[in-house]
Amino acid sequence: MPGKTGFKEHLLEHLLVGDGAMATWLYQQGVPIGICYEELCLTSPEMIKAVHREYYDAGARLIETNTFGANRESLRRCGLEDRVYRINRQAAVIAREAVGEDAFVFGSISSAAAGRPVESEVTNLAGLYTEQAEGLLAGEVDGIILETFTDLTEILLALEAIRRLTLLPIITQLACLEVGRTRDGYSLTEAFAELRRAGADVVGLNCRLGPAEILRSIEQAVMPPGTPISVFPNAGRLGVTDGEYSYTSSTEYFASRAVRFWEQGVGIIGGCCGTTPAHIRLVAEALHGRRPLPRVNPAPDETPRVEQRATVVTVPRPETIVDRVKKGRTVIAEFDPPKDLDIEGYLKGAALLQEAGVDAITMAENPLAQTRVSNLALGTIIKQKLGVDPLVHVTCRDRNLIGQQSHLMGLEILGINHVLVVTGDPTRFGDLPGASSVYDVSSFDLIRMVKQLNQGISFSGKQLGQQSSFVVGAAFNPHVTNFDAAIRRMEKKIESGADFIMTQPVYDAETVKKIHRSTRHLEVPIFIGIMPLVSLRNAEYLHNEVPGIRLADEVLRRMGQFSGEAARREGIRIAVELLDTAMEYFRGIYLITPFNHYQITAELTRLIKDKGKREAAREMISKTDDRSALLPGPLS
Repeated sequence: MPGKTGFKEHLLEHLLVGDGAMATWLYQQGVPIGICYEELCLTSPEMIKAVHREYYDAGARLIETNTFGANRESLRRCGLEDRVYRINRQAAVIAREAVGEDAFVFGSISSAAAGRPVESEVTNLAGLYTEQAEGLLAGEVDGIILETFTDLTEILLALEAIRRLTLLPIITQLACLEVGRTRDGYSLTEAFAELRRAGADVVGLNCRLGPAEILRSIEQAVMPPGTPISVFPNAGRLGVTDGEYSYTSSTEYFASRAVRFWEQGVGIIGGCCGTTPAHIRLVAEALHGRRPLPRVNPAPDETPRVEQRATVVTVPRPETIVDRVKKGRTVIAEFDPPKDLDIEGYLKGAALLQEAGVDAITMAENPLAQTRVSNLALGTIIKQKLGVDPLVHVTCRDRNLIGQQSHLMGLEILGINHVLVVTGDPTRFGDLPGASSVYDVSSFDLIRMVKQLNQGISFSGKQLGQQSSFVVGAAFNPHVTNFDAAIRRMEKKIESGADFIMTQPVYDAETVKKIHRSTRHLEVPIFIGIMPLVSLRNAEYLHNEVPGIRLADEVLRRMGQFSGEAARREGIRIAVELLDTAMEYFRGIYLITPFNHYQITAELTRLIKDKGKREAAREMISKTDDRSALLPGPLS
């Protein structure tokens, strides 16, 4: 009869059938997607106990606790971060009470990195694994199973953290995104050897792939001598039929693959996503009466050559906006795509901005959730026709991660390498309020992921064969109640990989100076946003209705003194005064074109670039009220 100290000895003489999926099995029984399945250990313990018992009755003798995502970071999303220990301990108790003494109960711990770079999160991640394991060990599990880790780096970190707490057996299972290789580029031969050296008792694979692809991975890998192997495949690929999610493998097929795993020397065979008690029952029947087989590694002439890390081609990088601002005054001009299909006026404006000397034209992506022409398309056109450098905004709102990576890869091959990553205004405030806001990731996450492409690695961890060359900007809003918190948020974006910062439009000199004082310690360039006002109504709308913009009372007072063309001239006068202050402290200026009046932006660019003209304008402002002299002619 197996016990806590007999697990390794048991594997020498017996095959061990693992259980199947928890979450997908609960979903099939009517538990909705989106709830915290781990919380059910506290709110519906009998439901979880019943699932464990079903798998035990089906023949499973390795039962995993319902704690796959029961780490502090994952539970925080459900407001349960203060219940980590309680959930994990209770899950272990439930599993033990549900099954007989002849079953091993292993505490399930999954990846907590959630796509973040492991190297920058070492201390935090180790703490997450330690905290979760302490709860499981208090519930008297027979061992720990680390599962669904895509990166060798992270699972080694988890293994080290937990091994410090216990000598109980630890199963380590990687999840491959492609056959035979981890997300961070290691072959399974390399990965399994590292895990064994680090103290793993069992190595194996689970999730992501179905039986056929996991079998191919196991067949190709060279295992360290005497290594116990485990596999928990998905039930094939996930599909949607009549609006319902389901996996494709039949129970009979799944059981037949279990025999093939046994022939490869696998000693623990269970199931992951999509598998049910019916799958496990047939696996148990197929393996009944069989004894463990020794692992026979591929013969030298059959061993697939261990691939070297994919060669990443580094493309020479042209001068960037960051390079330019280090040398001298640099202007980014925002000129947003039109809302209709007539782009003639846009191209005329872009040409005038180029002639005026802007260093890059930046284009928002459907600002205020109002549908506009694709900035990728317009950016390509002005780059090809005018030779202008486009700087396109990329929102977290409009695309899921699949579309996001595809979009960025498209930008890269078109030679559009400057991007501004922003969260994006919610769709409910736009012209299509019924559209979905995606928000798969935050702006911090997306910045990190774009910079990962610069390493030649896709969002999923696959080698791209060539490095992208993105220069990533991030937004900063100084018009908040807690200015220090906004600075910390900006610092976090820089830590995530932002190469430069663009501020929301500023309307008073004191805010410019405050930004300078608070950012002098930062090494990345900051572009101060300046958007000329055109009327009192425009000023009041920006101040009261547009998120992230606040105007000084003095500015509102000044704009209220004028109307029509005179109001536009006063808005330009205010902008010139602000530019005079901004250029004392910052080399980067971010001009935002109001209502497509690109002539204003062009003339302000000339003032910035032409020191003599700027001094003349400053002198004129101080001595005369002839505001019309600030522009070459009437606005069209």
